[in-house]
Amino acid sequence: MQTMTAKIIAIDGPSASGKGTVASRVAAALGWDYLDSGALYRLTALYARQKQTEWTDEEGVTRLAAELPVEFVGQTVLLGGADVSQEIRSEAVGMGASAVAQLPAVRAALLQRQRDFQTAKGLVADGRDMGSVVFPDAVLKVFLTASAEIRAQRRAKQLGLPCSGVAFDRILADIEARDAADSRRTVAPLRRLPDAELLDTSEMGIDEAVKKVIDWYEKKQS
Repeated sequence: MQTMTAKIIAIDGPSASGKGTVASRVAAALGWDYLDSGALYRLTALYARQKQTEWTDEEGVTRLAAELPVEFVGQTVLLGGADVSQEIRSEAVGMGASAVAQLPAVRAALLQRQRDFQTAKGLVADGRDMGSVVFPDAVLKVFLTASAEIRAQRRAKQLGLPCSGVAFDRILADIEARDAADSRRTVAPLRRLPDAELLDTSEMGIDEAVKKVIDWYEKKQS
């Protein structure tokens, strides 16, 4: 049950759009808590792989999601006590996250877990259905995006790879495939809501994007 919606900013968007960086910095600037909902789906996909459970096995994956031994320590993500902060950011695990996110029972298992992050302190949550499903009454909803080419370049730089060649083409193809899967899934597809502000960061720096979100929030309060 949501009771503090004036203190929730929901930021949704496609893979590698920069929403995590923007959301975490907005949270830091406001002194609020931060929820990376995508990490929970990535962790579920990784945990399923570790347990040799197919991502399409709804019953098996749901059981694992319910018992997910996750712990967030600052910027470090622990799964069963092991640091998987980098591993869950791989494109392979990202595709797995997209696959398990299509399973209704898995989403139901993780829904309340996400809502439990809400506190009186305030929460900035990023993901793909934060505004549409998890926090539909959020005071501010933002759809943050960038072109697939720009997102692929950002991911390549993050991985220390050149923005051209076979490796880059693979990253771009993975991002485009993820976009297609997320937008076409029958359960909570990725889409911009009518009441969500559009923030295209293709030609925008992180600081500018953070300021824009905070400005939108402050206008909501005036």
